[in-house]
Amino acid sequence: MPQTLTSTSMFTPCSFSPHLHTAKEDEQGGLIFQDGNLTSASLDALIQHLIPTTDYYPEKAYIFTFLLSSRLFIEPHELLSRVCHKCIEQQRLDDPVLDKARIRKFGPKILQLLTEWTETFPYDFQEERMIGHLKDMIHRIAPCDEAYWKKMNQLLQTLNQKLATLSHGQEGIVKISAAVSDKLVAFKSKPPSIQREILSVCSDPYTLAQQLTHVELERLSHIGPEEFVQAFVHKDPLDGTKPCFSEQKKTSNLEAYVKWFNRLCYLVATEICMPAKKKQRAQVIEFFIDVARECFNIGNFNSLMAIISGMNMSPVSRLKKTWSKVKTAKFFILEHQMDPTGNFYNYRTALRGAAHRSLTAHSNREKIVIPFFSLLIKDIYFLNEGCANRLPNGHVNFEKFLELAKQVGEFITWKQVECPFEQDANIIHYLHTAPIFTEDGLYLASYESESPENQTEKDRWKSLRSTILGKT
Repeated sequence: MPQTLTSTSMFTPCSFSPHLHTAKEDEQGGLIFQDGNLTSASLDALIQHLIPTTDYYPEKAYIFTFLLSSRLFIEPHELLSRVCHKCIEQQRLDDPVLDKARIRKFGPKILQLLTEWTETFPYDFQEERMIGHLKDMIHRIAPCDEAYWKKMNQLLQTLNQKLATLSHGQEGIVKISAAVSDKLVAFKSKPPSIQREILSVCSDPYTLAQQLTHVELERLSHIGPEEFVQAFVHKDPLDGTKPCFSEQKKTSNLEAYVKWFNRLCYLVATEICMPAKKKQRAQVIEFFIDVARECFNIGNFNSLMAIISGMNMSPVSRLKKTWSKVKTAKFFILEHQMDPTGNFYNYRTALRGAAHRSLTAHSNREKIVIPFFSLLIKDIYFLNEGCANRLPNGHVNFEKFLELAKQVGEFITWKQVECPFEQDANIIHYLHTAPIFTEDGLYLASYESESPENQTEKDRWKSLRSTILGKT
């Protein structure tokens, strides 16, 4: 079925316990470690752990985990402000005469941290305050080494190019048509020449699966890792003012991707319900089964699930005479792969297989892993809901955020794969703009194709004919 971000179907995150393990615990500078792994700390201690010194630089995994999760407690511009303030204090960057030897050791490290931040979370730097803090920090260390000016300019140029590419890409994505075509049910017997259908645009299931993969990877490329956290931001109990990002949740790319999934579900159902003849409807079903199978082979699980969901919508599944003409063995195999039983055990097994193939891949074709996105969102949602952000002592529950970073980090790797298939603009345009039925339109088209079987269906058919077609 089509998906929403607020679904409360019970899925539990894999391989993570919200409870701290009984193990050897030790403390270093306010950071609590268990078996050598950081599990909790105060927010101040975590911020300090992020800050490089002349002889210390945080691990890459820590930087990603903290920058991802910290926005649940502090907005990025506030975090960068505190990082810069602590650096100024600790490295004595306000002194009238700077210690050049010290700053030449510190400079490359703070530049590296800022570079990693801009590369991984570029959307944070759409705020002028972020750029202001970045420039101020580099201006303070630049007098000690002229090369810092050049590095700052390179960093800002790369950042601006990335933001421009992301912005241009968002504008370049074919907008999903909001047009619905319920009135087209009236033309089922004699479709107008302007009404196209999928088989006239693309009759090869392999090609359509490849174009769907293009759409998926293009849309995924715009989702920032921070959107997974910002989708579930709550008020921080230790902050009596306001939740982070209260004005705007900043999850537009993530929400647009869920809308794409829903559109594909309805497009599949529309294409099946629209043909007047049973033989044609069966042909469209078999075509989509082949498309779905190729999506599975490619590793495009999101399109696969959207196609299966579209074929399982009630207006389609009730077409018994149509389905009797379909070779359903392949469909049942695909349904089995995406069966929700055991928290989608079969799908998760297939996903692990695709992820392993991606790790050992020799080509972009083998690197493709496009997860069933709504399930990924639900996993992250229940990880977030099932485990407290803070422990009873007020410490940040860093163990939880390590698991969050693991799930989001894997996704970030997958979304960076370049699509190896040649793009067909005509097919992609059709996928985004072809008119689709609403749920009511689908039911009406379904009843027009195969008559209602009981009184409830007859009453609904009569009502829909009246409201949509103006007929009695």
